[in-house]
Amino acid sequence: MTLAVHVPEELSARVPAEQRGPGLDRDAVRLLVSRGTAVSHHAFVELPRLLRAGDLLVVNTSPTLAAAVDGRVGQARVVVHFSTPGDDGRWAVELRDPDEKGTTRARAGGPAGTEVRLPGGAPGGGRLVLEEPLSTQGERLWWARVTGAEVLGMLREHGRPIRYSYTERDQPLSVYQTVFALPSPDGAGSAEMPSAARPFTARLVAELVSRGVQFAPVTLHTGVASAEAHEPPYPERFAVPEASARLINAVKAGDGRVVAVGTTAVRAVESAAGPDGVVRARAGWTDLVVTPERGVRVVDGLLTGLHEPEASHLLMLEAVAGRAAVDRSYGEALRELYLWHEFGDVHLILPKERPHTEHCVSNSW
Repeated sequence: MTLAVHVPEELSARVPAEQRGPGLDRDAVRLLVSRGTAVSHHAFVELPRLLRAGDLLVVNTSPTLAAAVDGRVGQARVVVHFSTPGDDGRWAVELRDPDEKGTTRARAGGPAGTEVRLPGGAPGGGRLVLEEPLSTQGERLWWARVTGAEVLGMLREHGRPIRYSYTERDQPLSVYQTVFALPSPDGAGSAEMPSAARPFTARLVAELVSRGVQFAPVTLHTGVASAEAHEPPYPERFAVPEASARLINAVKAGDGRVVAVGTTAVRAVESAAGPDGVVRARAGWTDLVVTPERGVRVVDGLLTGLHEPEASHLLMLEAVAGRAAVDRSYGEALRELYLWHEFGDVHLILPKERPHTEHCVSNSW
C-alpha cells in the first residue's frame, strides 16, 4: 500500500515533545482518532476518556539499545547499526555512511568479507566481518560476526541511539525508552524504539488503570527500520507470556476491545494467535507480515505513529481499519499539520461504534 500523499519536511518532529516548550511532558502530542472513515482530533492526554472500562492495551516491553557505533572500513568512517542477534552468535547489521548533519545516509551493502574496525574490546578494538546478506531480496542488512569485543557491552560503552536526518540532534538513550520498557535478562532489546508507546507517562497509565483499562505486556525486539527502502519487516524475536495470552482471550470473549500499542505489539500478538483467533503463549522468531489479505485475528484497534506514505506498516493499518479509513485519516493528518516520526503525534484506530441497540439486551417479555 502506498498513499498518494506527500509529507512536507516541516511536518517531521525534530525533537521530543517535552523539549518543545517549558512544562511539557511526553504526552504533549496530538491524537488523531479514526472510527471507520470518521475522524476526530484530540490531545493524547484525552486517551483515558476515549477508551472504556474492559478495554485492553497490548504494550511492548522491549527496551531500546544504543545500537549505533562508529567504525572504520580501511580509512573510511562508517556507522554500524546493530539490528538483531542471531541464534549462532552473529548479528544482523547495516553499514551506513556518516553525513554532514551528524546522522547517516544509505551505503551500498557488502561485499562479503568486508571488515569493520570497532571501538573497545581487545587491544586495537573489535572486528566485524560481513558474511552474507540477511535476505535474498536485498543487501541492506548483513549477517556479520564480531570478534575481539562483546557486542552488548560495546553498545553500552560506545553506542548511541540510532537517529535519522529529520531529527535535530543526538538525544540521550533515556529519550528513546518508553514507560513500559523492561530490562531483558539477556540484555537484548530493540535497535529502534517501539515509538507508539512513547507518549505514555506514569501518570497517564495510572489514570487508564483507574478507569478500568487493562494492560497486557508482550515483547518484540525491533530490528533496524528501512529508512530509505521501506521494506517489509525482517524476522524478529518476540514473546507473548501465558498471563498476557489468557488476559487477551478473556477480553476477546467479553465485551472489551483489544488495542495494540504499536505495530510491534500487533506483530507479536498476531504471531501467537491460531487460525481460531485464540492466543497462546509463544516465544521465538516471527516472520509474520500483517497484510489486508492475511487480516488480523486478535486486535480490534491500534495506537500507532504516523508512517511515511511508502511504509510497509501501512499494510497493517489497512488490515485493521480498511483502505478508505487509512486514506481519510492521513488526509486529515496532513490538513491539520500533525507531526510525523518517532517524536511526533499519534493515531488511534478504533472499530466503528455499533448502534446503541446492538449493545442492549431486550427487556421485553
